[in-house]
Amino acid sequence: MNVTVKFFARYREALGMDSLEVQGPFATVDDVRALLAQREGAEVLSEQNLMCARNEDLCQLDEPVADGDEVAFFPTVTGG
Repeated sequence: MNVTVKFFARYREALGMDSLEVQGPFATVDDVRALLAQREGAEVLSEQNLMCARNEDLCQLDEPVADGDEVAFFPTVTGG
């Protein structure tokens, strides 16, 4: 299974990349996140308050993924 992963805002800055392709057996968006969070320098993906999207639709971490999906991770937005 191939999944394209995109990173936005400070996640993109922390990881030093906009996107990457990952392969593996993934059932959910959280499986993708967990795999990436194990990489050196990717600890930001372990944050509790992260937002995610699957194929450009906001979703929860338990959202199922399929081969060819695009998953995006970005920090929550706060205002003041």
